[in-house]
Amino acid sequence: MAVVTVRFLGHAAFELRGSKKVLVDPFLRNNPKAAARPEELEADIILVTHAHGDHIGDSIEIAKRTGAKIVAMFDVANYIRKQSEDVEVVGMNYGPTEVDGVFIVQVPAWHSSSDGVHSIGSPCGYIIRLDGRTFYHAGDTFVFLDMKLFNELYGPIDLAMLPIGGHFTMGPKEAAKAVELLEPKKVVPMHYGTWPPIASDPEEFKRLVGGKAEVVILKPGEEIEV
Repeated sequence: MAVVTVRFLGHAAFELRGSKKVLVDPFLRNNPKAAARPEELEADIILVTHAHGDHIGDSIEIAKRTGAKIVAMFDVANYIRKQSEDVEVVGMNYGPTEVDGVFIVQVPAWHSSSDGVHSIGSPCGYIIRLDGRTFYHAGDTFVFLDMKLFNELYGPIDLAMLPIGGHFTMGPKEAAKAVELLEPKKVVPMHYGTWPPIASDPEEFKRLVGGKAEVVILKPGEEIEV
């Protein structure tokens, strides 16, 4: 199997590079922790977990330049389509699909989804199978028992990307419980340290996970091979 390189771009943004380039929640231009500028990135597929600005981010700008397809919850996809008719948007709902040879499952997340005023669709996470590797990006969520199904249906999960910042999402304690349910081989904490309300300690998360998975703490711009 080919190696997939995963780069943490800051906040909840990730780049997966294999036979396809996949971006998840590319919030960069207004992200104080961003490791790249939108114009520096290439993409075939952009996954958006929900409508909040720190997750839709620069998706439209990147898609316009690269021709990438934006995948999002059906209602969020319609919202994006209204913002720009120059991008190709794939609207879906919780369940599996395939986009340009990449297997994608949109899975639930416990959060909200809005433009800051009006509710737009429902939040989600993604199971991504690329080049024989399986990834889980949780989006913004609290822990919930159904996470166990993600491993049972689509596992083993090679790498999970989990929020640990608290306030808007799981904190370290809840994220460590999510690791128990998901049973990933590796886990990268995200959505922490961007602003004071989510100033969580990834070392605490690593301690709580213990030996249940390999915790890889990435600084923005750092990457790992899976």
